[in-house]
Amino acid sequence: MTEPSSTPRPQRAWRALCPNCGAPVEFASAASASAVCSFCRSTLVREGEALRRIGVSAELFDDHSPLQLGATGRHQGVGFTLVGRLQYRYPEGTWNEWHLLFDAGADAPPRPAWLSEDNGAYVLSFDQPPLAEPPALDGWFAGQRVLVDGRAWSVASVQTASLIAAQGELPRPPKLQGSFTVVDLRNERGEVGTLDDADGTPLQWAIGRSVALAELALQGLKESSEKTVAGRSFACPSCGAAMAPTLASTQSLTCAQCHAVVDISLGLGADLACYAQANSGAGGLEPQIPLGRTGRLALGAEGPLDWQVVGYQERCDLPAPGSDDEQTFWREYLLYHRTAGFAFLVDAEDGWSWVRPLTGVPTVRGEQAMLEGRVFRQRWRYDAKVTWVQGEFYWRVQRDERATVTDYDGPAGAVLSREETGREVVWSLGRTLEAGAVQTAFGLSGPAAAALRRDATPLTGKGGGLSQGLIILIVVVVVMLLMSRCGSEDACSDERATFGPASTEYQQCLARQQRSGGFSTGTGGGSFGGFSTGGGGHK
Repeated sequence: MTEPSSTPRPQRAWRALCPNCGAPVEFASAASASAVCSFCRSTLVREGEALRRIGVSAELFDDHSPLQLGATGRHQGVGFTLVGRLQYRYPEGTWNEWHLLFDAGADAPPRPAWLSEDNGAYVLSFDQPPLAEPPALDGWFAGQRVLVDGRAWSVASVQTASLIAAQGELPRPPKLQGSFTVVDLRNERGEVGTLDDADGTPLQWAIGRSVALAELALQGLKESSEKTVAGRSFACPSCGAAMAPTLASTQSLTCAQCHAVVDISLGLGADLACYAQANSGAGGLEPQIPLGRTGRLALGAEGPLDWQVVGYQERCDLPAPGSDDEQTFWREYLLYHRTAGFAFLVDAEDGWSWVRPLTGVPTVRGEQAMLEGRVFRQRWRYDAKVTWVQGEFYWRVQRDERATVTDYDGPAGAVLSREETGREVVWSLGRTLEAGAVQTAFGLSGPAAAALRRDATPLTGKGGGLSQGLIILIVVVVVMLLMSRCGSEDACSDERATFGPASTEYQQCLARQQRSGGFSTGTGGGSFGGFSTGGGGHK
């Protein structure tokens, strides 16, 4: 008697030989229409009992995904196996669609589904019947409200995409040439809808929901996402210094020597586009949390996880022409975890916070947004742009990348943010953090720890004690008394010590002192949200 295997195996399979190389090609489901030969990458279509070769799939872009063919899991009590993979490219990056085959029931064949993966976020979706009245995708734009299949949706993104490569067993032949339009939709019920015209008409229509890998009880994942960077190093096209990305999913990174931003989205063998940066960073300003540092933080339902700092960017708001508002700068750290994906740690003048992109959308009425039974009130609405970047990013960082940002405050320190770039709309959810929690998580001490605490503790959601207005009044009086006793140079000593003499913060402080004769009140503000491009699309 043989021991039962811990890995489920199909009870029936169909096998044939690849007509190109002769290697065996196996189908686990009679519903699968095509497969990719694992030996020669020929794309094969089933025709009765034979296979026909229709093309050759390109090599897969090796990324940091923990998923691989053959991995198994469970959803709502039913087991499944990853049997196929499609990899797509769009202007800002790449994403994967994994073909799942659920175990067959007593009276039902295996049920196909898709696990969409984009920068560590996942959505499990199922193909829907063709729409009775398919919409025309021409003219659709991010942020638009549309009616599809009798339900209201919000358009999260409209992108032009193309298939890079295919692997394994697929329910229909992949489109190997040309591009197509893909539209991501979200609604208040947390559903994700996807429309694409890759196969012309009828449109492909799928609906799904966000899932975490931990929920799927996956087995057979890759042991590690670490990649060997040997052979991936290249010379900076600006100064010639050696560069090497550490995450295979990286679309752009900065040169440690000249700080140029290099676009590697087309591969290291392509002509590498780059642009030079010129602002406070060139004067020696470095992130308060060093790139590569790992800290343990609870940034969601998964609980405490080890998050690594892989990227850093400075951003600023863009006051309206003729406005008396002063320009405000803040900092964002891109954090990475192998199975949880990416998050943003935000350092604004009113304190620290973290956010992660949402899959669904809140219900918005006027200046209020409701999400998961919580009411958020609009705090700021402004245009923002990126002024300085360091490290690696999963999107193609553009010069002066701009977004329209709306920030909301919620109960108990919760924060909500909406960012629109024209290409997509991304909602992000998180909460405020104490500076001490950031210091402890990343093991910071000395000047770095002091710099973290330069901002006041966020007042959002705090109860008891003095009122916020009284606290502000006391602070203003104390500051005025101190300013009356020192010159403008001394008044900016904290900014100079923390950020350096060439920093934006220090130069702005000096300018304020010169304009006001020694005292300035500023305007506040700052984004709670992470950068929108690439985050949350195509799930």
